[in-house]
Amino acid sequence: MNLQIFGTKKCKESKKAQLFFQERRIPFQFINLQEKEMSKGELRSILGSVRLDDLIDTESKVYEEKNLKYMLYDKEEALLTNPLLFKTPIVRDGKRATIGFVPDIWKQWILESKK
Repeated sequence: MNLQIFGTKKCKESKKAQLFFQERRIPFQFINLQEKEMSKGELRSILGSVRLDDLIDTESKVYEEKNLKYMLYDKEEALLTNPLLFKTPIVRDGKRATIGFVPDIWKQWILESKK
């Protein structure tokens, strides 16, 4: 497995995701979206598993501050330039990705990686 967890240090769900993999001694790379933006290639890879609309956190301060609820905008560009718009955590293993805390799916990934 080649796991990446995209999130923020303040996000409780991101912390739970990190703990899930730490408890199972599965290495991962944590990418703090407050410090580093997601690359276009990383986003495209994630979009192979999840919908673009599902990645946008409509409850975030950034979403509210930019009045995105009332605007037409390029969603992909908005995410790439405003990484705090992402719902977190985003857990990526190669071409597979999930949004939020979904241990049942991650357990399946772990089982598949052991075959």
